[in-house]
Amino acid sequence: MTNSTHQTDIALQLIDLDRYPIADLDRGAGTAFLADCQQSMETNGWCNLDGFVHAEALAHLNDEANELLPTAEVLHVRRNIYQGAIDPSLPEDDPRRKEFTHIAVQLADDQISEETRVKQLYHSDILTEFVRRVQGKDQLYRCADEFQALNVVALHPDSWHAWHYDTTECTVTLLLQAAEEGGEFTFLPDSRTDQAEDREAVDRLLAGDMSHAQTFSRGAGTFTLFRGGYSLHGVTKVEGKRPRISAIFTYDEEPGRVIDDDINVRIYGERVEKILTARHAEANA
Repeated sequence: MTNSTHQTDIALQLIDLDRYPIADLDRGAGTAFLADCQQSMETNGWCNLDGFVHAEALAHLNDEANELLPTAEVLHVRRNIYQGAIDPSLPEDDPRRKEFTHIAVQLADDQISEETRVKQLYHSDILTEFVRRVQGKDQLYRCADEFQALNVVALHPDSWHAWHYDTTECTVTLLLQAAEEGGEFTFLPDSRTDQAEDREAVDRLLAGDMSHAQTFSRGAGTFTLFRGGYSLHGVTKVEGKRPRISAIFTYDEEPGRVIDDDINVRIYGERVEKILTARHAEANA
């Protein structure tokens, strides 16, 4: 990264660098801060940074989201926890066959302008490098999927976010507007690995037993890193009058990887299905 690129990175304007020195992680306070974040990820399975963006920047990001969301679709997302097709080899009563439905007002990446500050923040090389180092990855890239890379999601009162694993490992969230009550991020840290899944813990959660889940409330402006591809998670029911609005930043260890069409259709519904169908028809014409 050149000095000129570093100087124009929007993270330098939006993030509270006095509290969170993400632009200088190899000296002094930055080194200690990075070590604390890495230790939190190792010990807790998450890293939670309250007040990550300045109050003025948060107000601007929240205004952007509230201006864009009326153009978004109301999605009735129905999916199992793995976001793919049901495995027919599973017994009929296996909880992994169960599909959950939640309702969200959701903007996909292709609906968010490059001029918005939230997209510029997602495209920040400084922020991406910080996420890479906290996650302990040799390399990390912003997601290449045209729909999933950056999302803005509003959960209105009485709605929730169904249990699921993310389609990539390194997903992080920035809470732009907190619910008046409820809307708590809840997850099972490291409930699966590349080799196996803690089926007992997962079954317990899907049956409604929250005793082994971690739940914490977050204020607006909180930046949270967690192992979304390995930790079953969701958001509890939003209560009160105000929607809960979050920006979801997705990263991947592989450059250029995109998500399967069927998963994107399951998540984003009819609009994306029409886009993909038209594209396939044109390619086969």
